[in-house]
Amino acid sequence: MASNSSKETAGGVVLLVSAVTALIWANLDFASFSNLRDFELGIPAFHLSLGEWSADGLLAIFFFLVGLELKHELVEGSLRDRAVAAVPIAAAIGGMVVPALIFLAFNAGQSTMIGWGIPMATDIAFTLAVLALVGKKLPIQVRIFLLTLAVVDDLGAILVIAIFYTATIHLLPLAVALLALLVFGLLQRANVRGWYFYLPIAAVAWAALHESGIHATIAGVAMGLLMNTKNLTRATNRVQPISSWFAVPVFAFFAAGVSVQGFTLETFTTSPVSIGILFGLVLGKPIGIVGTSWLVTKLTPARLSSKLSWWDISSVGVLAGVGFTVSLLINELAFKHVPAVESLGTLSVLVSSTLAAIIAIVALAFRNRAYSR
Repeated sequence: MASNSSKETAGGVVLLVSAVTALIWANLDFASFSNLRDFELGIPAFHLSLGEWSADGLLAIFFFLVGLELKHELVEGSLRDRAVAAVPIAAAIGGMVVPALIFLAFNAGQSTMIGWGIPMATDIAFTLAVLALVGKKLPIQVRIFLLTLAVVDDLGAILVIAIFYTATIHLLPLAVALLALLVFGLLQRANVRGWYFYLPIAAVAWAALHESGIHATIAGVAMGLLMNTKNLTRATNRVQPISSWFAVPVFAFFAAGVSVQGFTLETFTTSPVSIGILFGLVLGKPIGIVGTSWLVTKLTPARLSSKLSWWDISSVGVLAGVGFTVSLLINELAFKHVPAVESLGTLSVLVSSTLAAIIAIVALAFRNRAYSR
């Protein structure tokens, strides 16, 4: 069986290839790409295109995995010990707040302020893949810090999507979704096994939540958190390949397919949306993460692990600027009614995440060399 590092690296490569393929296709023949993305499939009542199915449906699988990771970390992992978890948790909060404030500063007083959540997110799959690829000599504490930070960051992004990017809530479908989740949780508590029990319940919870107005991916997180701890490892092993090799790459494919025709360097460097995303992810993330970590260690009893240096935290801070999956999702939710701004936001996330990844790779390579000595 492949190691976690190998799986993370392979998943990151597939994710990158999917996004690059979509970007090339969209710029060679945008009409055929958009026809595929906008093709409606499935239950007519939902009126969902392939692109929307990937964002609303497939990403629910990814968020189910996030829920499993959260449950594991809360019960058995690094979030169980508050003293150990305090610094990365604070770092995650700072890494969300500072980028959002930077975006708001550039977009103050404009309708584009709604996009403040875009630079908040860290892509857990991509960042772990980069760390596995470049940071092989780094102490395990670096991965634990990044994983804790990314998990808390994902939780923050989930709350932001549920609270701030939900226009209206329909109570009857919401009640049905909650009932389905209650049944799911009771079956897990009774340790009932068999996918044939849970798949119909998951489908009802997803569909009802979608109809309630809340983004349907929240159903995935909720089910992950409701899992019996005895079943976490088995569920993760079964779902992770589907998420890494299919769900997230397909979403990335449809989300990254933006035509750059009509966009100039001047547009990118003068638009408050692109500047807010760029500065938020590339600068706001490391400033928020390192700055908050330093303040917490100075003002509270919390301490950085003796195995870590501030150079390690700085490298992780830069790497956390890779927003990608969740940033693209929030961008779609924020600007779905303004296609031109959504396309600019998508391009900005791709450029910013790529730049952050390049800087992080260089920084991690230096840290890797230092530990090799």
